Amino acid sequence: MTFMLIAGEASGDLLAAELVRALRSRSDGLAPRFFGAGRQEMAAAGVELAVDMTAFGVVGFSDVVKRFLPIRQAFQRLLVLAIERQPDVIIGVDYGGFNLRFAAAVRWHLAAHRGVFNNWQPKLVQFVSPQVWASRAGRAWQMERDLNLLLSIFPFEKAWYAQRVPKLRVEFVGHPIYDRYPKAQSGAIPSALRPPPSAPTLLLLPGSRAGEIKRHLPVMLAALKLLRAKLPELRVEIVLPNGELLAQAKALGLPAEVFASIGGLAEALSRATVALASTGTVTVECAFFGVPTVTLYKTSWSTYEIGRRLVKVKSLTMPNLLAGEEVFPEFIQNAALPENLAKAALPLLTDDTRRAEVAAKLAQIVGTLGTPGATRRAAQAIMALR
Repeated sequence: MTFMLIAGEASGDLLAAELVRALRSRSDGLAPRFFGAGRQEMAAAGVELAVDMTAFGVVGFSDVVKRFLPIRQAFQRLLVLAIERQPDVIIGVDYGGFNLRFAAAVRWHLAAHRGVFNNWQPKLVQFVSPQVWASRAGRAWQMERDLNLLLSIFPFEKAWYAQRVPKLRVEFVGHPIYDRYPKAQSGAIPSALRPPPSAPTLLLLPGSRAGEIKRHLPVMLAALKLLRAKLPELRVEIVLPNGELLAQAKALGLPAEVFASIGGLAEALSRATVALASTGTVTVECAFFGVPTVTLYKTSWSTYEIGRRLVKVKSLTMPNLLAGEEVFPEFIQNAALPENLAKAALPLLTDDTRRAEVAAKLAQIVGTLGTPGATRRAAQAIMALR
């Protein structure tokens, strides 16, 4: 079989690489072929990359406008490639705005070229549901029309789709976080319940894109100054996904005493007392490691104004959505002020009882994310489409 995979973000690149390995293990001795678009993790997993998507991690309306032409060119190149090579399965991994349009374009091509001499009928799969339950719910009907299979990693999504688009096949496979950090889930003590070190440790997680670093890190560093005035012994770490973002952080005034690392998130979370983090996938990892976290998100004025009219959920932080309450204090746009972050983080850094209460809620949240084997179950569901 031949598989085409498209992943745009760093998190999707990792997830796609894990899926490729799971699909290869289920190939019954055959040698499946993988090609498409992604980043270094997919390349390392043996995917032939026709397009390197490293430069296409966009957030919001303003970023899309700025990069519209290169994104469109990549889209057209991949569509032509799909038509030429005719893969058996096309898998969009996260990156919903791009991948849902790609699935629609493939469906349109198939409908326009029906005939005796065209028997290409690929299966179209989306791995990780776009957050249609948060905004633009109408996209669910497009997914029902275009997709053969939607693979979900959050427990509430299958019921949400069943109520609205019952013909769409949705499989909850669980969250891949269990397989990425097997030691953490096998009896490890949550960060908030471990004996406190000689000094508390604050972990900064400003994001994985240049725009997020630009908007979030200065706020975090200003909050850090306020916290250090109260806790001069405070240890501080920052984790960034690559050297380019680390160089950007240093240019923005990252203090020399902040221990910076490229990668190594699991190790940093195992040491952290509290985290300041961008809303997004990393907040689930914070919850998984039992680290009380204060979240924030800032974006351009245009993106925020559009988003606040479209978004229908009360929180942008996934652990809060899963819990149905604000477990992680969240500050969005104009509320993302250094004073607010410091005020929320200080009691978590100093109050053992408060951290223990948060840790108990995080354990309940993590318990809803399924069991180990998410990508194995995803691969099994994909192979069953044949």
